[in-house]
Amino acid sequence: MFKLAHNGNVLLDVHENSPPSAAFIIEALEKSPFCECRVDHDAINNFFKSDSNERMLVVASKHDASLVVTLSDDKMLATGELTVAEGGKVMTLDEAKKELIKAGVARGYKQAFLEQLLQQQFELPAGEIAKGVLAKGRLPIDGQPSKFVPQVETLKDRLKKPKLREDGTADMRDFGKLASVEPGVLLIKQIPATPGKEGFTVTGDVLPAKPGENSTLVAGEGTEISKNNPLELISVIAGVPVDIANGMRVDDIFTIADVNVKSGHVDFEGSVIVTHNVEPGMRIHAKGDITVMGTVESGYLSAVGDITIKQGVIGHQQEDKKLSCNIISQGDIHLSHGQYCYLEANNILIERQASHCVMKATKLLQVGQEDNPQGKLFGGEVLDAQMLIAGEIGNESGAKMVINLAASGADVTAQTDQCLKELAQTDSQLDTLQEAIEKADQVKDAEKKKLLLAKIGATQMHYCEQAEMLEKKLSSLEHHLHDLLEDAQLVVNKKLHSGVEIHIFEKVLLTNRQYPPCKVKLEENKVEVEFKTT
Repeated sequence: MFKLAHNGNVLLDVHENSPPSAAFIIEALEKSPFCECRVDHDAINNFFKSDSNERMLVVASKHDASLVVTLSDDKMLATGELTVAEGGKVMTLDEAKKELIKAGVARGYKQAFLEQLLQQQFELPAGEIAKGVLAKGRLPIDGQPSKFVPQVETLKDRLKKPKLREDGTADMRDFGKLASVEPGVLLIKQIPATPGKEGFTVTGDVLPAKPGENSTLVAGEGTEISKNNPLELISVIAGVPVDIANGMRVDDIFTIADVNVKSGHVDFEGSVIVTHNVEPGMRIHAKGDITVMGTVESGYLSAVGDITIKQGVIGHQQEDKKLSCNIISQGDIHLSHGQYCYLEANNILIERQASHCVMKATKLLQVGQEDNPQGKLFGGEVLDAQMLIAGEIGNESGAKMVINLAASGADVTAQTDQCLKELAQTDSQLDTLQEAIEKADQVKDAEKKKLLLAKIGATQMHYCEQAEMLEKKLSSLEHHLHDLLEDAQLVVNKKLHSGVEIHIFEKVLLTNRQYPPCKVKLEENKVEVEFKTT
C-alpha cells in the first residue's frame, strides 16, 4: 500500500487505493512498516479538502536521529538535545562525537554523558526530544596561602588551659609548668603556598588560577631560620616561645608572685609573668608579653607584646579626672573585666564587662566571649576603634557615653592635606624649572648652555621623583581612608541604650531610645542603624 521514495518520503498511490478518509490513512500507517515515520497530517488533510489530480500522496517521511549541541554563554557547559529517529537511523556514538567537535567542544567531555543520552533513543517514542549534559568546564581553584604550623606550645596556648583541681573545677591562677624550649628546638614548620589549579571552558580556553600568597617566615628574637631547611624556624636561646605575625620569638621569662612595694617596679627586657596580683601604684614594663594571673589595681602596665590579665583591672577616677590604672600594649590586651581604667592596644578583648573605662583600639574592641560577644560596655569613652562588638552598650539610666570609631581617619585626612600642599609646591617648582629651561635655551654660549641645562635637568629630575612619590603616598592615603570608613562599624548583640553618642569619622549619631540587636555603620556619609534579622 505504501512505498518509500529515495528522498525518505512515504508515498501512497491514491488512485489505486482510494482511501476513504484521513483517519483510514493514519491507521494504516500505524500498522505498516512505516509506523515510526513522521506523519504529514497537513498533506493528508489537504488531499481530502481539495480536488487534487496527483497520483502519489506524501503521507509521511523518514527522519534520522539528530543531535543539537548548545554551549552556555560562559562556555562552562555543553548540553545536547537529541531528537529520536522517526523511521530513520539511530545516531551512533561516532556521529555524536562529530557533532560535539563541530560545536567547538574541546575539554570537559565525558563519554558516559553521551552514552547516557544516546541510550534514550531506545527508550523514548519516535520524534521525542531527550536532553542531557555532554561536557562541563571547570572553574579555577585558587591556590592556598602559605601556612605556619606550630611545633611547640606557646605561652598563649598554655594560658587557655588552666589546671584542673581534684573536684574537676578549673584553677584560674594555676596553669602548670610554663611552655619552654631549649636552643635548637623546632618551633614552626612552614607549608609553602600552592599555585592553584587552572580551570577551563568546554571550548578549551584556560581559566588561570590565582596562586596562594606566599608569606615569609619571620624569625623573631631568640630564633633563626634553619640553615638546613628555609621552611623551618628553630630556637637559639632557652625561653618561652611567643607567637608573632608569621613566626615566633623566644623570650626570657621573669616570673614573680606579686608586684608590690616589697618587690618594687618591674622593668624587664623579655616577658613577665605575675602569678598573683599587681598592687596599687606599681608599674611593669616589658619588651615581651605581660601576663598577670590575678588582678591589677591602680597599676601601670606597658608591653611591646601582648598583655593578658586573667582577672579584673580596677582603678578609680582621680581629682584631675585622670584614671589611676593604665594598661598600654603594642600588641593585644586580654582581660576578664575592667573598671575606671585606661586601655590602649591593637585589639582589646574583654570577656565580661567594661565600666567607666577609656579605651583606644587600633582595630577591634570586643566585650564578651569570642564566639558570641554578650558583654556589657557602659560609662567612660571609646577614643578609637575600627570595630566595636558587645552585647549591651550604655545603661538603663541613659547616662551619656561617647564612642569614636575610625577616629584615626582625622590623622589620615591631615596627612592627605599636607601631601596635597607639598605636591602643589613641587608642581610649582617644576613650572619654574620649565621656565628656566626655556631661558637657558636662549643662551648663545654652547658650553655655558650645556652646563646650565644639565644643572636644571638634575634639579628637575629630583622634583619629578618627589612628585611621583607624593602621588603614590596620596593614593595610598585615599585607599587607607576608604577601607577605614568601609570597615568601621559597631555591632550590638543585645541592647543599645539611649544616651550613647556614636562618632564615625566626622559624622555623629546620638541614640535617644533603646535599640534591639543592631549594627551601626557609615552609609552614604551618614551614620545609619541597621537592625539584625533573626
